[in-house]
Amino acid sequence: MLQFQTIPVTPFAQNATLLWDDQTQDAVLTDVGGDAEILLQEVASRHLNLQAIWLTHGHLDHVSGVPALLQHQSVTVLGPHQEDDFLLQKLPEITRQYQFPECPVFTPTHWLSDGDMVSVGNHYFQVLHIPGHTPGSVVYYCEAAKLLIAGDVLFLESVGRSDFPRGDGPTLLRGIREKLYTLPDDVQVITGHGAYTTIGHEKTHNPYVRAA
Repeated sequence: MLQFQTIPVTPFAQNATLLWDDQTQDAVLTDVGGDAEILLQEVASRHLNLQAIWLTHGHLDHVSGVPALLQHQSVTVLGPHQEDDFLLQKLPEITRQYQFPECPVFTPTHWLSDGDMVSVGNHYFQVLHIPGHTPGSVVYYCEAAKLLIAGDVLFLESVGRSDFPRGDGPTLLRGIREKLYTLPDDVQVITGHGAYTTIGHEKTHNPYVRAA
């Protein structure tokens, strides 16, 4: 069975998520924005085999812990879409600006595109490219588990900001309607910050983007 636990990291309380297959004990971490040692302690406490890091987009609170984690353990880094490379190239400057520990530039092992598949143990997730919060934002959807790792695309009764560099509000809302609101209502959504939600709840109650 697919298991998960969110672990808030950084002063922005970003939801890093530990996903694992309780049969194989294989695991991945999503959006390693910081506090790498805390995340690795959680992996070790469950005796899991960390295989990869999945990134939803290039903002510092979602990615700036990656180089520190890789110093402790060599794993594959997947995502986001290559359109967010400009954010990763600016990490030293941006982390200093926000008074985060300075993060060096890094390049993921593989950039991801819409329709790609990634896996943890025996569980497969489809990659959906939904730009707007950033141009390279992706989400990860497991149809069998009815689980969505949404990053900062969709929140409980809210959506990601689009006023950052290369953000695009109309494109973000269109992507939510066309790619997320077409999923089953009972899909659980792990958001990038704050409480979980479901697709059905957002279709009815999200004031920023209602189902068409």
